[in-house]
Amino acid sequence: MIVDRVRAVRERISRAAQRAGRRPEDVTLVAVSKTFPAEAMREAYAAGLREFGENKVQEGERKAAELRDLREGADLRLHLIGHLQSNKAKKAAACFDVVHSVDSAELAQKLSRAAVDAGRVLQVLVQVDLAHEPTKHGAGEDALYPLLEALRGLPGLRSSGLMVLPPFDLEPEAVRPWFRRLRELREAATARGLLLEGAELSMGMSHDFEIAIEEGATLVRVGTALFGERRQAA
Repeated sequence: MIVDRVRAVRERISRAAQRAGRRPEDVTLVAVSKTFPAEAMREAYAAGLREFGENKVQEGERKAAELRDLREGADLRLHLIGHLQSNKAKKAAACFDVVHSVDSAELAQKLSRAAVDAGRVLQVLVQVDLAHEPTKHGAGEDALYPLLEALRGLPGLRSSGLMVLPPFDLEPEAVRPWFRRLRELREAATARGLLLEGAELSMGMSHDFEIAIEEGATLVRVGTALFGERRQAA
């Protein structure tokens, strides 16, 4: 049952945070609900989860409508954790509360205009490309500071931190350097005044989120450990 899985994941989060001398409540669990129906999200909501991650705008748009009753009062929040094409910025700004995957000034500007038109303030994170894998997106380290600078003052957006998708490795310890590097980049950006103190670090998934927490993650994106094996894309 999802309620048991939620309890188990929260216990793992708590132990990892304690090992790092952190407070478990400083780590937000984002339940990656992509490909799972709204009914599964309702079950997870009943188990205490409030933050849900989707990879695709179309799926997020549909679920936002199906879960409208739970979104009233800004209770259930939807995170876009997948790549966002600029031509879908308007739809994304209308149905998501947080976008983890801003990777260009052009995309940021389109999200800003869309958020203003929708009368919303959208929380955004910059996705950083550290491994340069051809199948993944993100801003390179050399583009990070200019992008964060471009985000400053854009209406309708709140620049909140950084996100990374490290190379997949069955050995969680192997991805620690990528998480550590993202934390270092956050610290450097904070020192330059481009991020606020304590800005978000979105990193870590079902198989490696404990390592991410040890390295400072504030948002962990967990799917399989909560919902089970992925279904066919909706």
